[in-house]
Amino acid sequence: MAELELMTAPAVVESDQDRTMILNMGPQHPSTHGVLRLVLEIDGEVVVRVAPDIGYLHTGIEKTCEAKFYQQVVPLTDRIDYLSPMHNNLCYCLAVEKLLELEVPERAQWLRVLLSELTRLNSHLVWLGTHAMDLGALTVFLYCFREREEILRIFDAVAGQRMMTSYFRIGGVSLEPPLDFHDRVRKLLKSLPEKIDEYENLLSGNPIFINRTKNVGLLSAEDAIALGVTGPPLRASGVDWDLRRDMPYSSYEKFQFKVPVSTDCDVWARYVLRVQEMRESVKIATQALDGLPEGRIKADAPKIVLPDREAMKTQMEALIHHFKIVTEGFAVPAGQVYQAIESSRGEMGYFVVSDGTAKPYRVHMRNPTFATLQAIEKMCVGRLLADVVAAIGSIDIVLGEIDR
Repeated sequence: MAELELMTAPAVVESDQDRTMILNMGPQHPSTHGVLRLVLEIDGEVVVRVAPDIGYLHTGIEKTCEAKFYQQVVPLTDRIDYLSPMHNNLCYCLAVEKLLELEVPERAQWLRVLLSELTRLNSHLVWLGTHAMDLGALTVFLYCFREREEILRIFDAVAGQRMMTSYFRIGGVSLEPPLDFHDRVRKLLKSLPEKIDEYENLLSGNPIFINRTKNVGLLSAEDAIALGVTGPPLRASGVDWDLRRDMPYSSYEKFQFKVPVSTDCDVWARYVLRVQEMRESVKIATQALDGLPEGRIKADAPKIVLPDREAMKTQMEALIHHFKIVTEGFAVPAGQVYQAIESSRGEMGYFVVSDGTAKPYRVHMRNPTFATLQAIEKMCVGRLLADVVAAIGSIDIVLGEIDR
């Protein structure tokens, strides 16, 4: 909002001109899904204007990347979005691999697809549970976290860490999955369709949930495109666009899946669409598990990719390469690249600039909800104050990636 007085207003101020009220929502409000402050102008209970005030979680993480070796940036990307760490890992690694012209083995690509879809399921489960809880449906939260817990246990078994996994590395993945990986993932994927049915049984016929979401938070396709909205909110506004299908990466072109689209443009459409996406993610992950190729999990680039631990015990060259990469990094040819992927929340892009040294000259992250948050005013103006809660939940924001 342009007016400085509005952005710096105290918690409640009454305007002398039109008797509207300026109201702060946050930055500690539970339904803002992070440290977000919304400055609302309301007329009674009707929203007149909305201005997001961000920056409370600013970390300077993009600047930090410039002081790290390329391989040291991977753990930083985890912290951008705590619900989609592997999507950030993947996008950054793909960008650097483009600069290096590095060919990633097929097995590593399929493992990336499999774990990316599990990451999408993890993210959507948290979104569904918290969004339902915002609107008063508390039970769904417990159901969703039941399945999410098993996904996090699989991540822990694969990478040694439940959330900030840093499993994807430049040139491939860090480790072979554990011996029971296939059985655990298959058991999870077989159970998920029935579990998703349970979520829908709790919400889709619930008259309170329907009334809180249908015809609420409307966002037209034209406005969504103009504001840079991507991902589920864009597809729920009738725009059929998904980077996994339309600009495939990491072997996504080899997988069969549908891209759910809705023209209802409201909070209800975003709920239905994400639930459908969860079902499609199960299908993609199942295909990746069934067709997982044999072979290497890292590119054959000894001066870029860390050697296997066993090789270091018996081969002096491997030990030297490990020492050089860890202590000095590896030079990346000068140039710049933008790589985009379809994350849980929309188009995630990494712009990486190399000056030919072992540290990036610039790393910029195009995170989806930074753009999507702009649409909150379009969704809320003319609606009731209570609808703001539903609108915020429907766009699935993560403040860590908005503020950076």
